[in-house]
Amino acid sequence: MQEIKANKHSYVLLAPYMLLFGLFTVLPVAMSLLISFTYFNMLEFPRFIGWQNYSRLFLEDDIFLIAIKNTLLFAAITGPLSYIACFVFAWIINDMRPKVRAFMTLVFYAPSISGNVYFIWQMIFSGDRYGIANGFLIRWGFILEPVQWLKTEIYILAIIILVQLWLSLGTGFLAFIAGLQTVDKTLYEAGAVDGIKNRWQELWYITLPSMKPQLMFGAVIQLTTSFAVADVSIYLAGFPSVNYAAETIVTHLMDFGTIRFEMGFASAIATVLFALMVGTNLIVQRLLRKVGE
Repeated sequence: MQEIKANKHSYVLLAPYMLLFGLFTVLPVAMSLLISFTYFNMLEFPRFIGWQNYSRLFLEDDIFLIAIKNTLLFAAITGPLSYIACFVFAWIINDMRPKVRAFMTLVFYAPSISGNVYFIWQMIFSGDRYGIANGFLIRWGFILEPVQWLKTEIYILAIIILVQLWLSLGTGFLAFIAGLQTVDKTLYEAGAVDGIKNRWQELWYITLPSMKPQLMFGAVIQLTTSFAVADVSIYLAGFPSVNYAAETIVTHLMDFGTIRFEMGFASAIATVLFALMVGTNLIVQRLLRKVGE
């Protein structure tokens, strides 16, 4: 109590943020968790049904099992690769001159903020002879007939993963650029005196430990993006995709939440997704604590 009184001004300054955070983040999550145990169709008052939504989700909904498999595969590939790519490109760009660094940052960041960026990839993987991929492969004799890239089940998920990796240099990339700029340069001089001999040792023992907050922020952003993939799947593969080849947890959630209005079932899907995100982030936090050891 004494500590609260001593820091009362800090709590007053934090109060508006905490109020908004509780109102627009904590409360919706708590409400979603409660609604997941009900039958709620937006027309009738929610009716408590216990674990029926979850049992239906895992035991009766075959499409959800496809969605969770695709999402986990997607996250396992795009999450680590995009995280490493963000840091590597930021590390390389950080050593450039200021004007060149600003230009290269814009070049790498631009795809993530572009408007109709999926149109480019629709042109590349168009299913006719005018598609860039088909035109190239036919011209060089690799195929004789156009391939329906975005309508063929075995190609869809790989293409979406490729496009998402291309889009992944976003907020996390900027956080790494900012983190590298704040590393104290005198630490490298002290490290050289203490026996650090090359750039890799500088990276592991000085650079990474000095920017742990940015590393954590980037990890949360990249993991959340990889688990919450939906737009790229809808724009390229359609909604729903062929044989649900590109179905993810979020597109499944959109199906039941915004089309069928089965809000209780949709909330159960959202709760599972939330649990996956939180669990993965906790694992990543434990791994990042070992950086520099």
